[in-house]
Amino acid sequence: MTKPVTGVVGAAGPESAAQVAGRRVRRWRGIVLTVLALAVVAVLLAALRPEETGGYLDPESPDGVGSRALVEITRRNGTPVTTVRTAEEARLMAVRGFSLVVVRSERLTDEDLEELAAAPGNLLLVEPTDAALEALAPGVLRATSAAGTAEPSCTLAEAQAAGRVSFGGSHVFTAPGGAVSCYPAGDEKLPRLVRLAVGDRTVTVLGSGEPLVNDELLEEGNAALGMSLLSAGERVAWLMPDLPVEEEAGDKSLGELVPPGVSLFFWQLFVAVVLLALWRARRLGPVVVERLPVAVRSAETVEGRSRLYRAARARDRAALALRESARERLVPLLGLPRSAATDLGKAQEIATLVASRTGWDHQTASWALYGPDPVDDTELVRLADLLDDLEKRLR
Repeated sequence: MTKPVTGVVGAAGPESAAQVAGRRVRRWRGIVLTVLALAVVAVLLAALRPEETGGYLDPESPDGVGSRALVEITRRNGTPVTTVRTAEEARLMAVRGFSLVVVRSERLTDEDLEELAAAPGNLLLVEPTDAALEALAPGVLRATSAAGTAEPSCTLAEAQAAGRVSFGGSHVFTAPGGAVSCYPAGDEKLPRLVRLAVGDRTVTVLGSGEPLVNDELLEEGNAALGMSLLSAGERVAWLMPDLPVEEEAGDKSLGELVPPGVSLFFWQLFVAVVLLALWRARRLGPVVVERLPVAVRSAETVEGRSRLYRAARARDRAALALRESARERLVPLLGLPRSAATDLGKAQEIATLVASRTGWDHQTASWALYGPDPVDDTELVRLADLLDDLEKRLR
């Protein structure tokens, strides 16, 4: 009959309270740390969120990134500055002889840019978008970016009066022939400030708004440059566009509205997550041995499995398990390799050897080791007794 399965030798002792607590901490610490990390990120984002008291380059904002200080200084020096919030208002002011300063051009729709392109008067573009450059400063293309301070290195009167200027992070441009290029950056000497003639108007493109904001006004020649650019006209209309309403936002998709740098960041983040997942997936970790809470005797294991086979009427599986186990134990006694136990091509050879060694007839030996499934429990018990007797004879 089949040899009983060996059970666990010893029983594991009961866990102490400290062991239970440690196991629960290890189980939940990953989830807890993840939740805490998300909470910290949420708090940091809330803390870093700018206040709604003003906006970047807003001429009425006293915040560090606003431009109220420059506007007030320019007004005291005799150049009126009027704040407008729509392209329509800016066009009407231009018709009345005002020079236009355009900031936050990413808020302008295609219709707004067409309206500004048709307006008269000189124009100052601060950190313009590609669409704004194409509509208002044709020939000027945004190339790359640069940081730090720079000397004028040009003959433009406003730049000469300001001298060295702190731009912080700034766009740099490629300028068409005939344009005046100032404050070069990098080995290619691409300008941060470009002035060119577009029809009857003069368009000045400034790659950074930092020289115009409140916090940076006292750095280098920032204040002088801002005042010189604004004082170039007798009257100035500063266009700080409001956010467009839904009907004016155009038909651009979300992907078209997202800046390229943001898309690149998320692609890099995606690649990093995939690489991290692959790196962690290859580490299967050490084998974990689970300690059973009680000792189980081999006899109980055999009886339990037998009861399961009987409840399921799985005489076929029970007979197959008995025959496979018997063949695995018998083939070494017959001088055959262990692989012969599962090789059906060796069935006749094994049955013949068993018959010659035990004195049984060939048909009985073949039925015991390779016969059909028992038709009832009585035949299954007979098979078990036969295999048990067969092992005793061969030993």
